[in-house]
Amino acid sequence: MRKQKNNRVILSFICFIFGMMLAFSYQYTKKEAARRNITDRQWQKEYEYRQQLIQIQKENRKLKNELVQKQSEVTDMEKALANERTVRTSLAKEAENLRMYVGEAKVKGKGIEVTLSDASYVPSEQSATDYIVHEQHVFKVIHELLISGAEAIAINGQRISHRSYIVCNGPVIEVDGTQHAAPFIISAIGNPDVLISALNIPGGVMDQLVQDNITVKITSKDEIVLDPIFPAHRP
Repeated sequence: MRKQKNNRVILSFICFIFGMMLAFSYQYTKKEAARRNITDRQWQKEYEYRQQLIQIQKENRKLKNELVQKQSEVTDMEKALANERTVRTSLAKEAENLRMYVGEAKVKGKGIEVTLSDASYVPSEQSATDYIVHEQHVFKVIHELLISGAEAIAINGQRISHRSYIVCNGPVIEVDGTQHAAPFIISAIGNPDVLISALNIPGGVMDQLVQDNITVKITSKDEIVLDPIFPAHRP
């Protein structure tokens, strides 16, 4: 009888231990499954984040390439505008030079004044015309000044152009229809040293004028202002 009772106790103890093991195993399996589920969700989230990051990087590269292209286009446009400004500036300067050349623009600068006066002594009235300034004398001075680089010229303050005409009319000369009496002051804008040297070349204009009994005076000027050709003086 006692032996059977002991067997029941042992059997009960074994069942208890087995039950505890089953309970522990169930709880462990449940926790492990839960942990795996959490790990799987985390991996899925990481995967989704990684894919989003890759997509964003692709978009960034695309936008960067577009930015580089736009910057290149802007650079090309700036170069084109710079070239256009250069062309416009060049055209404006050329137009201004042409207006100055034809006498339509007021100009100022360094230059010289050449004064041509009739001879102070005339031996006889019969030879008086040999001692006064004629249009050819004025022409010689103007021509020499032009080929020496004069930018603008005026006679007694009247601007002349490439179309101007000068003729003698008795004791006076006419410049584009306007009469001027001696002395004739020819103003020229340009390099004073060059212009003076050109007039004083041996055997040149200065010697020819003196030979024709013309009194010549050349003065260097720091600034000469020449007005544009007025309509009344326009040929």
